[in-house]
Amino acid sequence: MESTSTLPASAPTRTTSQRIKSIFSGSVGNLVEWYDWYVYAAFSLYFAKAFFPQGDLTAQLLNTAAIFAVGFLMRPIGGWLMGIYADRKGRKAALLASVLLMCFGSLIIALTPSYETIGVAAPILLVIARLLQGLSVGGEYGTSATYLSEMATKENRGFFSSFQYVTLISGQLIALAVLIVLQQTLTVEQLETWGWRVPFVIGALCAVVAMYLRRGMEETDSFKKTEAPKENIMRTLLRHPKELLTVVGLTMGGTLAFYTYTTYMQKYLVNTVGMSKNDSTMISAATLFLFMLLQPLVGALSDKIGRRPILIAFGVLGTLFTYPILTTLHTVQTWWGAFFLIMAALIIVSGYTSINAVVKAELFPTEIRALGVGLPYALTVSIFGGTAEYVALWFKSVGLESGFYWYVTGCIACSLLVYVTMKDTRTHSRITTD
Repeated sequence: MESTSTLPASAPTRTTSQRIKSIFSGSVGNLVEWYDWYVYAAFSLYFAKAFFPQGDLTAQLLNTAAIFAVGFLMRPIGGWLMGIYADRKGRKAALLASVLLMCFGSLIIALTPSYETIGVAAPILLVIARLLQGLSVGGEYGTSATYLSEMATKENRGFFSSFQYVTLISGQLIALAVLIVLQQTLTVEQLETWGWRVPFVIGALCAVVAMYLRRGMEETDSFKKTEAPKENIMRTLLRHPKELLTVVGLTMGGTLAFYTYTTYMQKYLVNTVGMSKNDSTMISAATLFLFMLLQPLVGALSDKIGRRPILIAFGVLGTLFTYPILTTLHTVQTWWGAFFLIMAALIIVSGYTSINAVVKAELFPTEIRALGVGLPYALTVSIFGGTAEYVALWFKSVGLESGFYWYVTGCIACSLLVYVTMKDTRTHSRITTD
């Protein structure tokens, strides 16, 4: 098979400003995708009644959480299809395709009539929309992680790659900001009747803007200079079993902790702690904002001391403090008490979120990097991250809520074993940047 390279050997080195421009374009698109994905979680407290028959709040939240988890089932398929596409046709082409799918998913949710109007067709359309969005996000992560890692230089790869989670968190933060604005301008009845549709319309429109920005992105030199595999790309991937298992183990505890303290925490504060919806939203927004600012700091630190020490710090602290933090949060009485506990947890989780993308990208050769990062990651997130809310609500529904705390602790401990035994990818990276 002929080389995919179109870049002359004598091509000039890309300047820092050119790298930053491309990273910005990729990151803004990433922000819009994750905004669309998280709007579902942020507004589920309001639209649960629109898509399901009347019942108690926990039962309706279980239904919406189950569909949230269903979206994750498509993420491995998205990681597989988009990963192959990105490794065959380019990172830019795959990133454009993923944001288009997200746009369609948001439009479907925004325009679907309520359960009272069309009956069971309402939750069916909701499932279809989440399947499209799951396919989109499944492809987005691996390709975006690959693109940012390849576009950065060796000396600051951890710093620039951390912006994947900066934009991921920004998307969630903007979703919460839209929620706060609507909470302040609309009544609860208006939000539950029609107001929840507004953020999905915004998301679809922003996806169009993201497509325009991504059209101007540059392709990475790593992809343009690399020959496509001469055999089936999945067969090539399976020649790297150690790296695949490393991605699974590295991700398991981190993704569960991340979804526990971000998407689920808003509902936890309302449904378990007993706070108002407004207070839970404000606490989530405040902690996420500071969490976002931590990402490049920890990413830059990994460029100095290595990735492995930071991952180990997350594993040790997460194993030791997850149960105490969640147990104390269960009985917290004040706004500030909840804020500081969640913030402490997110500081710990930063040891995973800030560098997990670059660590995974550094494990694989260029010709299978997007697939190698995206597929095992998406599988692991689907199993552990996507089911976090549902598992937590199930434990609560059977009166054993503390069982979820131990579940999170155990998964982080398993990931810690991987961190302790793996090589530091900063000094053993398979990414080459000219």
